[in-house]
Amino acid sequence: MSTHHEFYIERAAAARRDASEATLANVRDRCLRAAAAWDEMASRAARTERMRAETEAKKALEAQAQAHPAPATA
Repeated sequence: MSTHHEFYIERAAAARRDASEATLANVRDRCLRAAAAWDEMASRAARTERMRAETEAKKALEAQAQAHPAPATA
């Protein structure tokens, strides 16, 4: 996973900790909303990394196919 993904996960955990320590309801709600936003960013980062890896693998296969074309059959 990317360092962005890990950073977002850490921030979400920190926001949840802050929410659990908050004494005011509005502060707790704000922290929980922040945690949800960080979780969404982590999810997007993971999806982006997965898509990037798939694209790179596909390009590598295409490059290999071009470098070593299959023999033509008659």
